[in-house]
Amino acid sequence: MYEFPIQRAATLKDKPDPKTLVFGKVFTDHMFLLNYDAGQGWHDGRIVPYGDLNLPPSAMVFHYAQEVFEGMKAYRRPDGKVQLFRPMDNVRRLNDSCERLCIPQLPEDLALEGIRALVKVEQDWVPSEPGTSLYIRPFIIATDASLGVHASHSYLFCVICCPVGAYYAEGINPVRIYVENEDVRAVRGGTGYTKCGGNYAASIRAGERAEEQGYAQVLWLDGVERKYIEEVGSMNVMFKVDGAIVTPKLTGSVLPGITRRSCLQLLRDWGYPVEERLVTAQELFDAADAGKLDEAWGTGTAAVVSPIGEMGWNERKAEVNGGVIGPVTQKLYDTLTGIQWGTQPDPYGWTMPVD
Repeated sequence: MYEFPIQRAATLKDKPDPKTLVFGKVFTDHMFLLNYDAGQGWHDGRIVPYGDLNLPPSAMVFHYAQEVFEGMKAYRRPDGKVQLFRPMDNVRRLNDSCERLCIPQLPEDLALEGIRALVKVEQDWVPSEPGTSLYIRPFIIATDASLGVHASHSYLFCVICCPVGAYYAEGINPVRIYVENEDVRAVRGGTGYTKCGGNYAASIRAGERAEEQGYAQVLWLDGVERKYIEEVGSMNVMFKVDGAIVTPKLTGSVLPGITRRSCLQLLRDWGYPVEERLVTAQELFDAADAGKLDEAWGTGTAAVVSPIGEMGWNERKAEVNGGVIGPVTQKLYDTLTGIQWGTQPDPYGWTMPVD
């Protein structure tokens, strides 16, 4: 069991109104820090007041993007206690990202205890309004003051938190998405399976083009043949085609989502045939024309599931389930959020109490 020194903030912030929360704008009073130095390893875990980081302009993270991050949440249960959802899976995925970006991996127990300790200190920030939660952002940055192109010898692991409102405050409304033909999010052999900032920076231009055409998100194609579906926006994606659940397989350019993994477990246990395979845009639009594209949805930490009501590709349009959320999508959302907020049993042991 790890114990971390806590430096309390001299002045605590006023808690925001949970009905007006905006994602990623208001942060809690404290953050968790952990340093790495070559020859010493990860050391000096501590909880300190939330504040600016002191970095030189030559810090390698600014020049060569050697950094990784994660996204997870803490939830307020009906009994008032706070719990996390599959936090060790996030820690392990963070380490997978570290391996690809040549960042020293974190001891799993140390990283998890640092996250739990911070959430415990900040548990009054976990809102209790329906659909609200505390978003947790662990990240690692390279801190060497050097312009040489090589792996850094020093790093900072930081965890910050922000309360977030209900994602679907006005109901779960299916979104319109557009298949992107020009830009690609990632390629096999690259960093697509990691959570690093470069993947997200590369997606912004296509996202803005889609918005200009009235679409909410981009449906990404693979970076080699430009025909296989990979992700939707920054989420994994699933389709119900002729009764079977089809989702892009993990080829190295697709993020192995924790919500994706949870959905696939539930779907298999409910008896649905599940296919993790290559799936083309052509196949999906042909299935829609044949009346066999029953449902489509994205999966991710923020939304849990995001139903897709319409897809556009070149001059083709495909409406999904009459533009309303489908029964499988709704069941996944209800079951996962029930487990996360503790209103339904957790037969899988996915949740972890903070205390």
